[in-house]
Amino acid sequence: MRKLILSFFLALAASAWLPADGSPAAAEELRIGISQYPTTLHPSREPSVAKSYVASMTRRPLTVYDQQWELVCMLCTELPSIEAGTAVPEDLPPDVEGAGDGRGIALTYTLRPDATWGDGTPVTTKDVLFTWKAGRHPTAGIGNLELYRRIHAIDVIDDKTFVLHADRISHEYAAINDFRILPAHIEEPIFDASPEDYRSRTTFDTDPTNKALYYGPYRITEVVPGSRIVLERNETWWGKAPAFDRITVLIIEKTTALEANLLSGNIDMISGELGLTLDQALAFEKRHGDRFEVIYKPGLLYEHIDVMLDNPILADKRVRQALVYAIDREAINQRLFEGRQPVAHTSVSPLDWVYYDGVKKYPYDPAKAAELLDAAGWSDLRGGGRHNAAGEPLQIEFMTTAGSRVRELVQQVLQSQWKQLGIDVRVRNEPPRVFFGQTVHERRFTGLAMFAWGSSPENAPRSTMHSEEIPSEENGWAGQNYTGFRNAEMDELIEAINLELDRAKREKMWHRLQEIYAEEVPVIPLYWRANPYILPKWLKGVHPTGQQASSTLWVEDWTVEGR
Repeated sequence: MRKLILSFFLALAASAWLPADGSPAAAEELRIGISQYPTTLHPSREPSVAKSYVASMTRRPLTVYDQQWELVCMLCTELPSIEAGTAVPEDLPPDVEGAGDGRGIALTYTLRPDATWGDGTPVTTKDVLFTWKAGRHPTAGIGNLELYRRIHAIDVIDDKTFVLHADRISHEYAAINDFRILPAHIEEPIFDASPEDYRSRTTFDTDPTNKALYYGPYRITEVVPGSRIVLERNETWWGKAPAFDRITVLIIEKTTALEANLLSGNIDMISGELGLTLDQALAFEKRHGDRFEVIYKPGLLYEHIDVMLDNPILADKRVRQALVYAIDREAINQRLFEGRQPVAHTSVSPLDWVYYDGVKKYPYDPAKAAELLDAAGWSDLRGGGRHNAAGEPLQIEFMTTAGSRVRELVQQVLQSQWKQLGIDVRVRNEPPRVFFGQTVHERRFTGLAMFAWGSSPENAPRSTMHSEEIPSEENGWAGQNYTGFRNAEMDELIEAINLELDRAKREKMWHRLQEIYAEEVPVIPLYWRANPYILPKWLKGVHPTGQQASSTLWVEDWTVEGR
């Protein structure tokens, strides 16, 4: 009887997402389920996996790391290189400070000649210049502000070719992955009217179905906030024609409901970037592996807990170290994930060539954790909890995304293990759109915030670890250093890594960076995620990257066989 009742409610949950007439998806349509709704559709604000997943079907970056982790051009025609003479080291002008050696580099890029916005307006250097102008504005809220600051000048050669002058010679000088082109003919008048208010007035959020915003294989034609985003073929797309006339992305925040919708046929696939948790996918494959293909992709996605360092309790490194010693991360990996999601020691993955295994490790050691808490002044044990000499309880708030079953389960395990040490951890979760759109982005959490970061190969963590990247109202909440971490040596290493062309020297710098990360614990590392992609047998060509670039960047390569 219990099984019948459960089946009834799963079917009821799935039916909430069916068309009004109850009909299945049309043959020309692909329906994808994801668990989060983007907090904004602007390509350069408030970075999130949900936004990247959708936007990657509507745009193409100038440069990106592909599925083989090689840097390639997408919107440009050729990567600049010193050997080809399209990347030329140069002396900096007197009024440009640069990185201190007085040398920069001039990089020549040419936009694809056939690149066109959805309204037929060509993508030109006018868009490049506006994107740079907006990116450099201190309160416009554009992400990766440092990238735009490092570009001290842009020379326009013609409508499609420009020379970008950077204030330093980086080992990845050709990579401008975060330089996300904006449509000047649409966005520049809005920006010029009030740069400080641009964040709330951008067309990407006020009129997201405006076809002039997009130049990828698809354009957004319908947006129902928190519910769905519909994309249809972009008539001005210059590349390979995609297989589907329409793609509907359904936002289903509860992962159990995602599975129910898939089994009911209301969605065709579940995104690996934002879909089932690994434990759910493992169980799902055992039950339904004959009907669906399940791909497990390990990579550079890092589940962790940001620590609010403005909190006086957590400002003490001994407390942060104790929190890590007090949790059994290996047991979580084995019991929840069948050993597929290994413990993380820093933000650098073992799959990345700069990974260093010699950092400080934190095995499960409650005795060591108790010793550190005693030393930090939390030695008064009464009523099952720790207090300091002033009688204040050791109490910390712990937040994550509501509706994520595995996160909430891990959260409960951690809360229980910390309680055994006398740490009073209070759980307060929020829907993803609030958690990411406000709480984390504007540093409103007071204690611990659990979520995941994606990365590209050998990506120095400037936006998350550099002291200049702490979001604030003054800088328009730019930057992703949500913990408020400040460490002069870390800042110097991040800058130096970008400038060092010698691979062996750069590797040593990376090792020291990871040592600082592990010692200071501005973030509690949990595990490296393996994303499960749940696909129908008839869908081919979906190739996860295992890094920051979304699988949807190659959506035009997805094909249908035997549907």
